[in-house]
Amino acid sequence: MPYWLMKSEPDELSIHHLQKLGRARWDGVRNYQARNFLRSMQESDLFFFYHSSCPEPGIAGIARIAGPTYPDPTALDPQSPYHDPKANAEKNPWSALDVEFVEAFEQVLPLARLRDNPALVGLSLVQRGSRLSVMPVSEAQWQAILAMR
Repeated sequence: MPYWLMKSEPDELSIHHLQKLGRARWDGVRNYQARNFLRSMQESDLFFFYHSSCPEPGIAGIARIAGPTYPDPTALDPQSPYHDPKANAEKNPWSALDVEFVEAFEQVLPLARLRDNPALVGLSLVQRGSRLSVMPVSEAQWQAILAMR
């Protein structure tokens, strides 16, 4: 089973908000490489839920892909911060998918601690300048992160 890491600003969607909702739409991805990773996800794939652009960025929990990708409706909504004026109903290059809550960690695993783990040296997240919001995680990296909880 492939594993993933996806970033969200907690103001937008946090692991605790997803826990209350049970299920939510993951949208607003506006990077082609991240979008392609999103499109390659399969129902039941697990991902680390990463809180970004906040006082304590880090992995906050685990969620699951709840279904296939579909056209991201926020790209067509002029009121959305993710609106893409070039997108239309016939040609929407952006994708969204539904995710469901699995587990919230007792404490966020901070980025600094992740960077200090030699088993994670190849993970895009810990590389300087990496801003990708969706990325694959190897089985070994997944297990190394789980062991840090």
